Amino acid sequence: MPQTFDCQDHAQLLAGMRLARTALARGELVVLPTDTVYGVAADAFSPAAVQRLLDAKGRTRQSPPPVLVSGVNTLEALAASVPDAVHRLVEAFWPGGLTIVLEAQPSLAWDLGETAGTVALRMPSNPVTLELLQDTGPLAVSSANLTGRPAATSAAAALEMLGDSVSVYLDGGESGEQSSTIIDATRLGTADERIVVLRDGAVSREAIRDVVGDLLPEPREP
Repeated sequence: MPQTFDCQDHAQLLAGMRLARTALARGELVVLPTDTVYGVAADAFSPAAVQRLLDAKGRTRQSPPPVLVSGVNTLEALAASVPDAVHRLVEAFWPGGLTIVLEAQPSLAWDLGETAGTVALRMPSNPVTLELLQDTGPLAVSSANLTGRPAATSAAAALEMLGDSVSVYLDGGESGEQSSTIIDATRLGTADERIVVLRDGAVSREAIRDVVGDLLPEPREP
């Protein structure tokens, strides 16, 4: 049976964090609060755990999960390179609701699914999740919902959808309703140098354009 822990209660938080670390180390899943919607997390370096995450959500390997990190040093370790424009975006919006797709470090021993050699990275601002990331290292994290249903904005909503496919639920109260914005930065440094927004979310296109200028082109008139 899964266990739910109230992260606003100190004793439950300590117990929940301890069991969450143990569950992740065993290749099990944990639901956690983020600064956007709730996420379901797995050890990013365990292919079996990542597959368990995809199965729990009803997703295929063609929809690989993003990876949450605890800071810029981890970003630089996981990405093959970090262009200057990405450094500026990270300085402006991390920790926060911006997920950045980059070419993955080719030496990494992981299997997130059909990524075409890329990885989607984000540093969240929720203190519970950041503390967990500092203990566990990078986590594959996708929104805590069944595919096709709205993303969970509470631990209870996540439990209703994911049930006992998840071992530990960390309840941080109601979350926001917006998912992170996802951008593709893999074209930076190429002849087709530009940033592409893959999903609109918590960080607006205008805010991104204020940082990177023409690297995020204005939409064409219909």
